[in-house]
Amino acid sequence: MRLVRVLACIGLMSSASFAQAFETLAKSAMLVDQTTGTVLLAKNADQSVPPASMSKLMTLNMLFEALRAGRISLDTKFPVSEKAHNMGGSTMFLRAKERVSVDNLLRGIIVQSGNDACVTVAEALAGSEAEFARQMTARAKELGMTSSIFANSTGWPHPGQRMSARDLVFLANRIITEFPEFYAYFAEKEFTWDNISQKNRNPLLKLGIGADGLKTGHTEEAGYGLVGSAKQGDRRIIFMITGLNSESDRANEAERLTSWAFRQFVKKDLFEKNTRIASAKVWIGKENSVNLVSKEGITTLAPYNKNTPVKLEVNYQSPIAAPISTDKPIATLTVIPDGMEPSKYPLYAEKEVAKGGLLSRMRASAEILSKDVLGGKLFSKE
Repeated sequence: MRLVRVLACIGLMSSASFAQAFETLAKSAMLVDQTTGTVLLAKNADQSVPPASMSKLMTLNMLFEALRAGRISLDTKFPVSEKAHNMGGSTMFLRAKERVSVDNLLRGIIVQSGNDACVTVAEALAGSEAEFARQMTARAKELGMTSSIFANSTGWPHPGQRMSARDLVFLANRIITEFPEFYAYFAEKEFTWDNISQKNRNPLLKLGIGADGLKTGHTEEAGYGLVGSAKQGDRRIIFMITGLNSESDRANEAERLTSWAFRQFVKKDLFEKNTRIASAKVWIGKENSVNLVSKEGITTLAPYNKNTPVKLEVNYQSPIAAPISTDKPIATLTVIPDGMEPSKYPLYAEKEVAKGGLLSRMRASAEILSKDVLGGKLFSKE
């Protein structure tokens, strides 16, 4: 068998002004259109950087997973230790020996960025913060976050606390898609605990631009950063920026980035659900070939008013051995918009192909002799 790569190119035309590349002041950044999976911006996106309080998203992920598994509930109360009480930096002003519900601790972490709340959660779930950090690192690797390691639950400066922009965007997307029942916490603008009110530090929430999450971060080492998300119409974007010099720089850059993402790009449909995208040769089957389809509609983003080429690649091992089912992917479609990172989509057999009989095996032998075992045709789209 050999890898077959079938290529095509589509020209997408739209109206309005051409979207120029975004120049960001951030030292590390990534912006993804969640709706299409298109990466609109990547700057040092795989570089491991100090994440500051943005790493609290991993602490929250661990807490959400515990809630989903039924190990705890929102009403479960965790005890506050002396260590948690004595935490510096951002806190929700927890008192030692008091017991606080998970519901309130969630708000304390998300809205108030409480380091004391994070340590309380870590100790309750894992016995110690050190063990919790070890579990965070292990879970990150399981999820494919290859640039993330954790030394604590808070993002407190430590050489062993590192994440990449790509990992943080992935984590934000996971929280939004996997735990929608908890995502509303991120849009809360203020939370009061023990008669002390604190405002959410996310600068986009008050602007009315569809922003509804997720988490800011700041240390002297990391600079000012934000993992943010916003939804307008049927599009949602998720981004991470870090390494900015001030709160105002962070706010301005986040707003500018959000505006650019929504105003400079238009969603374009490439293929409808179950559209035949390519065909592949079948090895010893009752059919000689099988059509390749996507089970979902495939869309991409294109800059306004530009005849933007979109390169398409279909990759599969040819010939595909029968029997072939319709429930397992047998090929991959890669969509590569001009100047952007590629997006990959699984392709499936349009219909099942049973294993062939003697005649099919004889035909396969003849094809081997003639060295004619490769094939595939990509349907172009105007």
